[in-house]
Amino acid sequence: MPLEKHYRTKVVLVGDKAVGKTSLIRRYVLDQFDDRYLLTLGSKVTKKVLDLAVPERDLQVQLDLAIWDIMGQTGLREVMKEAYFYGASGALAVVDRTRPESLEGIDDWLEVVRHVSGAVPVVLAVNKNDLRAQAAIRIEEIEEAAARLRCEYLLTSAKTGENVERAFQLLGDRVLRKLLGP
Repeated sequence: MPLEKHYRTKVVLVGDKAVGKTSLIRRYVLDQFDDRYLLTLGSKVTKKVLDLAVPERDLQVQLDLAIWDIMGQTGLREVMKEAYFYGASGALAVVDRTRPESLEGIDDWLEVVRHVSGAVPVVLAVNKNDLRAQAAIRIEEIEEAAARLRCEYLLTSAKTGENVERAFQLLGDRVLRKLLGP
């Protein structure tokens, strides 16, 4: 019988405004989608429990995620960095596949997160993949960004649910592996 452990962690979603951070959380936690734009003021914290197995250690882990949805106003990034990013164990970096500038700006978001919280695991969520006809970011550009950011990426869609669960599971797994150490 595997050993059971329980951890509490904080993960942050970062990225420019209107890339779909709130919609990804809503899809992940409630399995709902609303295409009306909802501006996030400050931050909102949502909780979700992940059950993860670590077979090589004969371990079953319950990971309590405190998911912080951070407003995407770039001018406020410096003002809010200490309060919102402090204690983060991981980051879901979200970009909008139809807006190339959102990919260009993700480095700055992650630089601030890493400055405050250190080298936390990151997963790049390239959102709005359901809008393939309007895609303005090529896969090669996404792969280059993921390599530069030293992270994995997934094409996601909060609207259809594509890879949303997988993105949070992957981030949770990376956070847990960092917590457990070598």
